[in-house]
Amino acid sequence: MTHKIVILPGDGIGPEVAAAARAVLEAVGSAHGLSLSFESHDIGGCAIDAHGDPFPESTAKACAGADAVFLGAVGGPKWDGGGPRPEAGLLALRKTLGAFANLRPITLFPGLERLSPLKEERVAGTDMLIVRELTGGIYFGDKVEGDETASDLCSYSRQEVERIARIAFDAARGRKRRVTSVDKANVLATSRLWRNAVVALRDAEYPDVELDHVLVDAMAMKLIERPAAFDVILTENMFGDILSDEASVIAGSIGLAPSASLSESHGGLYEPIHGSAPDIAGQGKANPVGAILSAAMLLRHALGEGEAAAAIERAVSECLAAGIGTGDVGGSASTQQVAEHVCARIAEPDASIPLAGTA
Repeated sequence: MTHKIVILPGDGIGPEVAAAARAVLEAVGSAHGLSLSFESHDIGGCAIDAHGDPFPESTAKACAGADAVFLGAVGGPKWDGGGPRPEAGLLALRKTLGAFANLRPITLFPGLERLSPLKEERVAGTDMLIVRELTGGIYFGDKVEGDETASDLCSYSRQEVERIARIAFDAARGRKRRVTSVDKANVLATSRLWRNAVVALRDAEYPDVELDHVLVDAMAMKLIERPAAFDVILTENMFGDILSDEASVIAGSIGLAPSASLSESHGGLYEPIHGSAPDIAGQGKANPVGAILSAAMLLRHALGEGEAAAAIERAVSECLAAGIGTGDVGGSASTQQVAEHVCARIAEPDASIPLAGTA
C-alpha cells in the first residue's frame, strides 16, 4: 500500500525544513520497506502570491485526499500590508482536516541540558507531552467587537472535553500513565465542566491512569520549577496555546520542537512549532530537527508505523549527542547537513558517528 503525503513547504524557512523532513521520510521508507508518495502544494504567503488565496482550492482538495499533511511554515512581513493573511491558510487547513487535538512533545535531549534557560539539574530528564484542544473554547466562541466594550464567549461541551481527554489518556498508557489536567475550575464554569468530564471519563474507562488537576496559573509556575515531573498535560485551547509556548523553550531551542494536529476523519497535520523565520531563510541556518521529529509523529499517528518513527527519533537523538546540529544548539552544520546525517544514521543504525568537528 502506498501512503500519500502532501507537503506544504510554505514561506521563509519552511521549504528548507520541509525538504529535510521529506529526505528523512524517504530514507526511513527505504530502510523499513514503506511505500510513500509525495506531492507539494502552496499555502500561506507563497499561495497568496501565486493564487491570490492563502489556501487555494487545489491545495484544499489535495490535503483532504491525502493520508497525512506536512507543513513547513507560513507567514512573514512581506504580507503585513493589508489583504489576506498567510496564517488564514493554516486556520483553513485545520478546519478542512477537522484537526481537534494538538500534540506537542517537549523532550530535553541528553547532552543538551546546557542549552536550556533553566538550571541543568532542574531540567534533566524532561519528557512531557502537551495535549491541547484545538477547535473549541474562547478562540472560536461568539465575539462582540467594540471600542468601549467587547466580549469573547468561551464554550465547551462535554463531548468536546471527552474527545480530547481520550487522546491524552490513550497517550499516557503508552508513556508513564500519568495525566495532569490543567484548568481554572476555581473561577470558570467551562473549567468546572472540563474537570468533571475528565474525572468521569478516567473513572469509567481509564482507571489505570493516574490523574491530577492543576490550576493554569499554578501550572505556569510548575513548568519552570519542575518540568521533569510531568508526563502528559491535558488542557483546553487558550491555556494550551500559552503553556505549550512556555514549555517549548525548556528544551533549549524552539527549532527542536515538533507537533501533530490529529483528526477523527483524517491522518492529520504535522509541523514544527517554529515560525517562518524570514531573517534566516535560504541561508541553511534553520534547525530541521523539529520538522524531522514532526515527520516521525506523522509515521506514528497517521500511518501506524511506530517502528519507523522510533528509528527517526533514535537517529536524531544520537546525532545531537554527537554534536551534529545547527547553530542554535551549538553546532556548525547546515540544515541540509543535519538531515543528511540523520538519513545516514537511519540507513546504517549500527555505524559509529564521529563527533562533530573531528575527522
